[in-house]
Amino acid sequence: MAKTVDYYFTTISPWSFLGHERFAALVAKHGATVNVKPVDYGRIFPASGGVPLKQRAPQRQAYRLVELRRWRDHFGVAINIEPKHFPVPADGAACLIIATDLAHGAAAAMDMALALYRACWVEERNVSDAATLRAVAREQGRDADRLLGDAAAQAARAKFDAYTQEAIDRGVFGAPTYVIDGEPFWGQDRLEFVAKALAA
Repeated sequence: MAKTVDYYFTTISPWSFLGHERFAALVAKHGATVNVKPVDYGRIFPASGGVPLKQRAPQRQAYRLVELRRWRDHFGVAINIEPKHFPVPADGAACLIIATDLAHGAAAAMDMALALYRACWVEERNVSDAATLRAVAREQGRDADRLLGDAAAQAARAKFDAYTQEAIDRGVFGAPTYVIDGEPFWGQDRLEFVAKALAA
């Protein structure tokens, strides 16, 4: 029987970006359903013992860049590991993805997430800027005015808050996290295990 995956992430996570297309391919291969759940790691970190990047020790910040280079080169992903607009608030992008999901479904939301990842990590665009969000929505062939209006509405914000609290309650602490049958898989480097879980 096809599985369902709860996908917790933020568009300002390079690790989420590095795994996104491989994860989408796994979902398609196994006929799985994905629940697209962008969340607020600004709330999750304090609840889980995490520390924002700029507050981490210098050696941890330096090693993060080493690992990002390794994974970038390993998969040949065009990613700028030190983008101009990072870190920035991600709630607007999250609500745009949620609005897309509500209006057009999970596949469209996954596509919107990819476009926003690319905007931040490849194209040097500010995904906290309303004009950027509007442009990305338009580039995805969507009614940008409608989606941005929906993204600003209470329904999208309520979903964002609910997904974040749900993530905290389920013990999510990092991005991306994939949950299958109640079992969490943290990190794009765990996608091999996600594949096994989807095939089981």
